[in-house]
Amino acid sequence: MVFVNRQTELNWLEEVYRSGRAQLLVLYGRRRVGKTELLRFFCREKKHVFFVADLAPDREQLAAFSQRLWERAYGQAETGFSFPSWEAAFRFMGGLARQEQLIVVLDEFPYLMEANPAIPSILQKVWDEELRNTGVICILCGSYVGVMEREVLGYKSALYGRRTGQYLIEPLHFHDIAGFFPGRDSLWLVEAYAVLGGVPAYLLEFMDEDDLFAGIARRVLRRGTFLYEEPRFLLMQELREPANYFAVLRAIAHGKTRLNEITQAAGLHDRSATSRYLDILRDMGLIRRLVPVTEKQPQKSRRGIYRLRDQFLRFWFRFVYPNRSDLEEGETERVLETRIKPHFPDFVGPVFEEVCRQHLRFLGQRGKLSFYPYRLGSWWDGQNELDLLAINEDESAILVGECKWWGKPVGANVLSELQQKVKAVVPHFQRPPQVYYALFARNGFSEELHQKAAERHDLLLIEACQFHGNGNL
Repeated sequence: MVFVNRQTELNWLEEVYRSGRAQLLVLYGRRRVGKTELLRFFCREKKHVFFVADLAPDREQLAAFSQRLWERAYGQAETGFSFPSWEAAFRFMGGLARQEQLIVVLDEFPYLMEANPAIPSILQKVWDEELRNTGVICILCGSYVGVMEREVLGYKSALYGRRTGQYLIEPLHFHDIAGFFPGRDSLWLVEAYAVLGGVPAYLLEFMDEDDLFAGIARRVLRRGTFLYEEPRFLLMQELREPANYFAVLRAIAHGKTRLNEITQAAGLHDRSATSRYLDILRDMGLIRRLVPVTEKQPQKSRRGIYRLRDQFLRFWFRFVYPNRSDLEEGETERVLETRIKPHFPDFVGPVFEEVCRQHLRFLGQRGKLSFYPYRLGSWWDGQNELDLLAINEDESAILVGECKWWGKPVGANVLSELQQKVKAVVPHFQRPPQVYYALFARNGFSEELHQKAAERHDLLLIEACQFHGNGNL
């Protein structure tokens, strides 16, 4: 298994392990993000019990977990054996952890709770009475982000106050994916990130692909491949009304970002139902609600818009889902040549904006900007839009940016337009901030712009070809 930039997570787990104390950890994140492989890598060469729950009835899951514990204790499975209850199984687990430090992973923990809602209360009871005084490292792992935050980490959860640590495993950032594709140039990496995002399971599918479009044809557009069916399986496994969620996701993928627009495009005609679907998709980590970075109370803002967090879902709902009939008939090349390639630069544009924001964060962390971007995002009002707006901690300085995924060099007119847009954002600050400018381009800048950048200290020009995996210029 390839691990790229998961060293922070592994260091955290190793530090917990070395503490020698009982630990109740919660590790969660969306599906395919690499949680299970991360935990398997961590557990190797350590005494552990690794149990993956599923949709089986409670009695069968208890029997399966009992077998894993028995095998850990006695070196072999005991056919037909099962503890009489989860409490008995957890107490036996505690007995094993008194003899030696023991990692116990309960993967897909929400499935256990679905089969037996009392599981958190039972675990809490045994933890209080016994487990906290042993050498156990119990890791509860789950993919449904909202369920884990609400039912395991939440104030009303039976386990509230017992956890000793938690970690949300996020998809990889743009700069991280270079580890999957050594030797590829930055433009290739931006386009690959636009298609696959930062989900390791998707990136692994393309590790041997040199030609991105050929890889799309082979691994995304062809029937029977993992990625061709992935979003369908992902949503149908988790949701009771997949058709409505499909309609919502397709609407967002096609540029509908506000509640009313999504409701109409999805054919739902019910804002409250759409809002419920959006909340669940946010819980799953598949979409996000964005507000202008100047908003002081984002949750209460009426200017929120919805975007897909998962780049591959955006690609799939934009190009695969609408063309399923042709793809089912084997028209892979025709779909690629006539439906995807002509629109691909426009499709990559919004992702390039996100890549530029990530890159700016990297530069700030390395002290290569005039100030650290305490808040970083985008900004818009009724008439103006900034691809990028960074604000320092006391709001005395801002950096505004434009990101152009154009085939031609960016000219000085873009800087002039950006300077005009700044006039709309400055009134959102208590006092006029110092303004810096950043322009990002796919294909370079005009000679005039280079001359301006050489003459002034407040203008940063960055070409996409300057992106590297370590985030340096």
